Amino acid sequence: MGRRFVLLDRDGTLNVERNYLADADQLELLPGVVAGLTRLQELGCGLVVITNQSGVGRGLIAPTRLAGIHRRLHSILSAVGIVLDGIYVCPHHPETPCHCRKPLTGLATQAACDFGFSLNQSFLIGDKQSDIKLGRRVGATTLLVRTGYGAESERVWRRESGTETCGAPDFVVDDLLAAAEAIAVRLRATDETRWRHVA
Repeated sequence: MGRRFVLLDRDGTLNVERNYLADADQLELLPGVVAGLTRLQELGCGLVVITNQSGVGRGLIAPTRLAGIHRRLHSILSAVGIVLDGIYVCPHHPETPCHCRKPLTGLATQAACDFGFSLNQSFLIGDKQSDIKLGRRVGATTLLVRTGYGAESERVWRRESGTETCGAPDFVVDDLLAAAEAIAVRLRATDETRWRHVA
């Protein structure tokens, strides 16, 4: 089996949710993010961020400022030994037709093509229903974090449970560190099953 990848939402999952974050100086990682990403890296997982940034399409965020935010994100994480394999962005206005705005699968498919991993063997962590729906569409194991909009997203899918609109995640966890630990358990169980089959 090849390297497993984790698809990560950005706002509300990695960093504090701000209304159309446009200033790199306001980028603030959520509690548990560094520990969670470190754990995922220790597990051998690739790390890819997939983010909707409609502020660009709305004219609220200049592309150069968005690039600066992502340079700062890379810098903060690299300073503690964490490497993001890639950041994939949908910059479009929600009313602009595209193939990349979550829950559409364009960015996930591109990442899988670029890094040669299987989406149905990957994990997706996010705080919104659009994240979970994307993960379900590509066959990934989905984890909803309660940070950002996650607590509200959890209430919505529990209220809609059993309906066609329900976007139920595979796991609901408090934060990114808890998500990483859930993934560790899942990977350990997968490895044990594989070794039993080999034996």
